[in-house]
Amino acid sequence: MIEPKTKQSHPISRRMFCRSAVAAAAGICSALHSSQASDKKNKVKFFKNLGHWHIGVTANQQQALDYAVKYGFDSITPNLDEFENKSSAEISDWIQTMKAKGIRYGASGLPVMFHRDSEQFNKGLARLPKKANIARKLGADRMATWIMPGHNELAYLENFSQHKKRLREVAKVLRDNNIRLGLEFVGPRTSRMRFRFPFICSQLGMTELVSSIGTPNVGLLLDSWHWYTSHGTVRELLRLSNKDVIHVHVNDAPAGIQTDQQIDNRRRLPVTTGVIDLKGFINVLVKMGYDGPVECEPFDQELRRMEDNAALKKTIESLNRLWALITV
Repeated sequence: MIEPKTKQSHPISRRMFCRSAVAAAAGICSALHSSQASDKKNKVKFFKNLGHWHIGVTANQQQALDYAVKYGFDSITPNLDEFENKSSAEISDWIQTMKAKGIRYGASGLPVMFHRDSEQFNKGLARLPKKANIARKLGADRMATWIMPGHNELAYLENFSQHKKRLREVAKVLRDNNIRLGLEFVGPRTSRMRFRFPFICSQLGMTELVSSIGTPNVGLLLDSWHWYTSHGTVRELLRLSNKDVIHVHVNDAPAGIQTDQQIDNRRRLPVTTGVIDLKGFINVLVKMGYDGPVECEPFDQELRRMEDNAALKKTIESLNRLWALITV
């Protein structure tokens, strides 16, 4: 009996095998890259905020919203004054407009002159509940301000006591409206030298003030420029958690100038000179789970002289370069 012939498959050529292997490897690499990109995106909880005033762009809230959508920012800085005479219905409509565009709010400035005389402080404090109520309606739950690094009349302890007392009163009003307050230290030695009596100028000093204020809605406005000029370290940053950081500014510093000779209003957009360790800075933000706004505050006169669209494009490009430094 003759055995039936079995059907044989065509042998695969070396070229076909290599092509298949390369395609399979490319598919694995693509899937791995996609997975890593997804993991990276999931770890990054903070977002790119358009602080248009800081780059010399004048805009009302509608214009700021349009700019954010056009250039790829995630949020805009609220202008509370613009909503002072708006009804609740008008504010609600505006919020829906922002949501439809996929844009949220970053942090607003604190509208209280707490570092001036008692009369000016009390006037600002009396107006704060109305401002805070507007912010609450807008869903803008962060405010921030800076602390001068010295005083010409108050020595350190007296100045510390005044800040603690006044900012505690401010924080209580904000807490009633579910708003957190970020305090920024000013780092440059050249800024401190303008005053007779030095004051807080570092992360560690500011965390002491925050702790003394004693309300859970107060934390830091963390600025890469002031961190650098105060000789801050990544190790110090790692002491912070998300609850400690309310708002973040990012900048680079001019090259060729020693740290202690840097001047506060002469900065650069982030990731332009490589002077500041922004890779270390941004990756700590990821590690701590920071979930707030990140915005540029370069005080760059060349940028401020640019046409608005050019300045906006250059700013978002710098933030995109910063995001590209994220490795964790």
